[in-house]
Amino acid sequence: MVTTLAPDVSLPHPPRRLPVLGDVLGVHVATPVQDSIRLARELGPIFERVVLGNRFVVVSGVDLVADLNDETRFTKHLAPAVAGLRSIGGDGLFTAYSDEPNWRKAHDLLRPAFTQAAMRTYHDTMVRVAGELLSHWRTRDRVDVSADMTKLTLETIGRTAFSYSFDSFTRTERHPFVGAMVRTLTHNQRRAVIKVPVLSDLWFRDRDRRNEQDKAYLARVIDDIVRTRRDHGVGAENDLLDIMLTAARDADPNALDEVNIRHQILTFLIAGHETTSGALSFALYYLSRDPELWERARAEIDEVWGDEPPTFERVAKARLVRRILDEALRLWPTAPGYAREALTDTEIGNGYRMRTGDWAMVLIPGLHRDPVWGENTDEFDPDRFLSAAVRSRPAQAYKPFGTGERACIGRQFALHEAMIVLGTVLQNVDVRPDPDYRLRVEERLTLMPTGFEVQVSPRAR
Repeated sequence: MVTTLAPDVSLPHPPRRLPVLGDVLGVHVATPVQDSIRLARELGPIFERVVLGNRFVVVSGVDLVADLNDETRFTKHLAPAVAGLRSIGGDGLFTAYSDEPNWRKAHDLLRPAFTQAAMRTYHDTMVRVAGELLSHWRTRDRVDVSADMTKLTLETIGRTAFSYSFDSFTRTERHPFVGAMVRTLTHNQRRAVIKVPVLSDLWFRDRDRRNEQDKAYLARVIDDIVRTRRDHGVGAENDLLDIMLTAARDADPNALDEVNIRHQILTFLIAGHETTSGALSFALYYLSRDPELWERARAEIDEVWGDEPPTFERVAKARLVRRILDEALRLWPTAPGYAREALTDTEIGNGYRMRTGDWAMVLIPGLHRDPVWGENTDEFDPDRFLSAAVRSRPAQAYKPFGTGERACIGRQFALHEAMIVLGTVLQNVDVRPDPDYRLRVEERLTLMPTGFEVQVSPRAR
């Protein structure tokens, strides 16, 4: 990456830069996001990192981010870790370049599937899967929260988008799709950054071979989803898969070809469950460690939902639960960054010049810790999302779903699902966390708590 600066301006960077290797001292290949959060505190709202010859400009200050979010001057850029996923996602919605025809066609074709009217059709399935989580927990005294949230969100996206079950809560082991997905995300992220001629190929040789096996398995899962639908008939389910297959059959102007349909399925299976499971896990981590907040949230659920599963209209009335979810996404946005590319020669901030094609990475956890959020920005405080507090901050200060027309198309789906799950847990279950556990965050393109277990029991009434 090349970013051109004013002649008298240089970007701060980590100390002790090494020849060839760059800024590698004091950082770890497994925690680039958490290292960058620390560096943003030390170096300021814009800094650079050079790793093995790759230069990254990292931005977290709200004013700088506001400039990068200007759709007249910037567009989405595929950062190396995202571009590396094109080997499995192709020109699906997440990994497509903005000028690829299939991006616009898929966006216009699938956007109606994420309207409020569409959410109503998914609601009952989301409630049923949340109930299956409870049944699963009733058979256990202790649960791995992140693992079970991953089961839940994979099952939800499978059923709602493709009318396909992964049997997540009847298997004794997690579905092989999850293992293949995690390995593929992690491998491609590291492969995209660690690029040393000859040495990288030698270092990753065995992992490259396993990655090809994982990609082939993911493709077989997708083929099974499509084959199952065609065996049962296209046009009856009115879900994402039906929309794509029907458009192809009827020669819709936005129809997608067979290859791209498979790219879209994989995109939604990965993005549609990986991010939401992380958001739920972080929210439950903070909730479980604050008994007073837990009781306040439970009292709200009792008031607006009662003893029954929620109707569609009642979900959004749990406003404290929504603030808890928003605050979890502030501290740990599970998709932690997005890259922006200059459409023309321009500058951001106080004289940082960028030429056409230059790009910078928005570090969302750093943005969400900007001074506009007040003091103690590492502390969990849902009151940051009270109406008056939200109005007092710049609109660009909160971007957990990205920005502009390339923002997450499924954000309303994710929020509705997460609200149902959090409310259902509060309504029915008591949890007891390990008092010695301290949050550990795993990075695999998305962020996820790791090792977070709780004791569960039926709610004491």
